[in-house]
Amino acid sequence: MAKGKKVSKSKVIGFRWDGSVGEDEIKKVSDIIKNNNIQIVDLKFNDLPGLWQHFSIPVSELTNIDDPIKSIWAEGIGFDGSSIRGFQKIQESDMLLMLDPSTAVVDPVCEIPTLSILCDIYDPLTKKPYTRDPRYVAKKASEYMKKTGIADKSYWGPEMEFFIFNDVRFDQTENSGYYFVDSVEGEWNSGRDEKPNLGYKPRYKEGYFPVPPHDSLQDLRSRIILAMMKAGIPIEVHHHEVATAGQCEIDMKFGTLVQMADRCLMYKYIVKNISKKNNMVATFMPKPLFGDNGSGMHTHQSLWKDGKNIFFDPKGYGLISQTAKYYIGGLLKHAPAILAFCAPTTNSYKRLVPGYEAPVNLAYSARNRSAAVRIPVYSDNPKSKRLEFRPPDNTANPYLAFAAMLMAGIDGIQNKMEPGEPLDKNIYELSKEEAAKVPTVPGSLEKAIEALEKDHEFLLKGGVFTKDVVETWIEYKREKEIDAVRLRPHPYEYHLYFDI
Repeated sequence: MAKGKKVSKSKVIGFRWDGSVGEDEIKKVSDIIKNNNIQIVDLKFNDLPGLWQHFSIPVSELTNIDDPIKSIWAEGIGFDGSSIRGFQKIQESDMLLMLDPSTAVVDPVCEIPTLSILCDIYDPLTKKPYTRDPRYVAKKASEYMKKTGIADKSYWGPEMEFFIFNDVRFDQTENSGYYFVDSVEGEWNSGRDEKPNLGYKPRYKEGYFPVPPHDSLQDLRSRIILAMMKAGIPIEVHHHEVATAGQCEIDMKFGTLVQMADRCLMYKYIVKNISKKNNMVATFMPKPLFGDNGSGMHTHQSLWKDGKNIFFDPKGYGLISQTAKYYIGGLLKHAPAILAFCAPTTNSYKRLVPGYEAPVNLAYSARNRSAAVRIPVYSDNPKSKRLEFRPPDNTANPYLAFAAMLMAGIDGIQNKMEPGEPLDKNIYELSKEEAAKVPTVPGSLEKAIEALEKDHEFLLKGGVFTKDVVETWIEYKREKEIDAVRLRPHPYEYHLYFDI
């Protein structure tokens, strides 16, 4: 096959959703394998809730490409879809992984030289991409945006926050239920006999930006970002976050929708594994601690067309255009529904409460971090103008969350949804009369799922989200999470009610 020649879709299932494969791309992967003495190839894909799944093959299974038409690149590799959350039933379990060579990198955490490749999921009978593959949904959202003519590119910059603890224990049985986390940084340990206790425990809500020794995780975060950069993730900054007990943030440079969702999954993979190698444990739970700030995924986003940022207007409020205001209108109108994807766990709504810098009010503002949509004003450079949607957290599947936000924003632009007047006051200090006029996010995952059930037609446009994706999501969240939590006694209920 001539270099760079494409194998037509009529001859072979493509490894990417557009059905094409290039020999030049495969050669780049071969070069990585030779230059790094790769011995194992790890194939990663995303389940519906958002956790990476994987299996590994000897490198020889990938490099034997004398006949590209019959190789793994062309034919894919099978797996049991019935064993993956949110996928197939037992009688329709066979699925295919099609490798995307553009994602190939040397795995940043494996001791054995391993090549990591992300995969798209196909149905082996229809020879079509699988509707519940989250990566496919994200790709369709980007394509739909282009077809509308509104923009040809979207950029995304999630701020991913997390905790790194020294110890975690939890259990739930018929007759008991508890969790216990600990951190050498935890303010609650200021009086513990540590033989010796050296102090330097960040006070509650005072963990933002102190230097070591208060920030005990400086070197660990540096190890993490070096691993990220080796894996091809461009990093801007890392720092301690507001909460005590090891809350951290590492910010990536912005990227396109699918690219950034790919990076989010690699980011979490690296944080968890580097922490474990240092005998610590990382969690992306939105609210693992009572009484201190939770962890969010504030998501910066902008639309571009013909190389220009269409969210910028030098005469607009906060330097944003009317198009950006319509986009905000779409985000605010559909926020209760899209939070079913952007804040998709029962724990998410323990973060989305007043008093912890959490954006519970559906308003927009320049600079104001208490609004659901913030317009950063660090710079008047047209290229930097963007919107920040603050309610999402890291329990979200980024492919679905980014796609849902984009579809809400596009719907706002198409229907010219005005977001109303900006709210530049401290929302938490409004009078009762003023506050009553400001809509709020749902108070629970159950309410968000109910909102999604009523309001999802905008997600179905262009076939981006299909009905089976929305219905499966609603069913899964109700049965596996909402009911599972609702039916179990909470430990604090014993404090409240045991002696009644």
